[in-house]
Amino acid sequence: MHVTVEVAGEDTHELDVSEDATYADLLAPLELSPHEVSVMVADRTVPTNQPVESDHVRVVRLIKGG
Repeated sequence: MHVTVEVAGEDTHELDVSEDATYADLLAPLELSPHEVSVMVADRTVPTNQPVESDHVRVVRLIKGG
Protein backbone atom coordinates (compact mmCIF):
# COMPACT_ATOMS: atom_id res chain seq x y z
CA MET A 1 0.00 0.00 0.00
CA HIS A 2 1.30 3.45 -0.93
CA VAL A 3 0.68 6.19 1.67
CA THR A 4 1.48 9.90 1.63
CA VAL A 5 2.45 11.09 5.12
CA GLU A 6 2.39 14.84 5.64
CA VAL A 7 4.21 16.03 8.75
CA ALA A 8 2.52 19.37 9.52
CA GLY A 9 4.85 22.31 8.99
CA GLU A 10 7.64 20.03 7.78
CA ASP A 11 7.98 17.50 4.95
CA THR A 12 5.75 15.16 3.02
CA HIS A 13 6.87 11.54 2.68
CA GLU A 14 5.79 8.81 0.29
CA LEU A 15 5.85 5.39 1.97
CA ASP A 16 5.13 1.86 0.82
CA VAL A 17 3.82 -0.29 3.67
CA SER A 18 2.32 -3.75 3.99
CA GLU A 19 -1.43 -4.20 3.75
CA ASP A 20 -1.61 -4.99 7.50
CA ALA A 21 0.37 -1.90 8.60
CA THR A 22 -0.86 0.29 11.44
CA TYR A 23 -0.58 4.06 11.68
CA ALA A 24 2.29 3.56 14.15
CA ASP A 25 4.15 1.68 11.39
CA LEU A 26 4.06 4.89 9.33
CA LEU A 27 5.89 6.77 12.08
CA ALA A 28 8.92 4.48 12.48
CA PRO A 29 10.64 5.32 9.15
CA LEU A 30 10.19 9.02 9.99
CA GLU A 31 11.80 8.51 13.40
CA LEU A 32 8.68 9.77 15.17
CA SER A 33 7.20 8.27 18.31
CA PRO A 34 3.45 7.72 18.71
CA HIS A 35 3.86 9.51 22.07
CA GLU A 36 4.98 12.77 20.47
CA VAL A 37 2.48 13.08 17.61
CA SER A 38 -1.17 12.81 16.67
CA VAL A 39 -2.07 10.99 13.47
CA MET A 40 -4.97 12.45 11.54
CA VAL A 41 -7.09 11.20 8.66
CA ALA A 42 -9.67 13.57 7.15
CA ASP A 43 -9.11 16.02 10.05
CA ARG A 44 -9.89 13.34 12.66
CA THR A 45 -7.39 11.81 15.06
CA VAL A 46 -6.95 8.06 14.64
CA PRO A 47 -5.42 5.58 17.11
CA THR A 48 -1.90 4.59 16.11
CA ASN A 49 -2.68 0.90 16.65
CA GLN A 50 -5.47 1.02 14.04
CA PRO A 51 -4.78 -0.49 10.59
CA VAL A 52 -4.00 2.03 7.87
CA GLU A 53 -7.14 2.67 5.84
CA SER A 54 -6.21 5.88 4.06
CA ASP A 55 -3.65 6.77 1.42
CA HIS A 56 -3.09 10.25 2.91
CA VAL A 57 -2.22 10.86 6.56
CA ARG A 58 -1.34 14.06 8.39
CA VAL A 59 0.97 13.90 11.40
CA VAL A 60 0.95 16.75 13.92
CA ARG A 61 3.68 17.08 16.53
CA LEU A 62 2.38 17.61 20.04
CA ILE A 63 3.61 20.65 21.93
CA LYS A 64 5.33 20.07 25.23
CA GLY A 65 6.77 22.40 27.73
CA GLY A 66 6.06 24.05 30.99
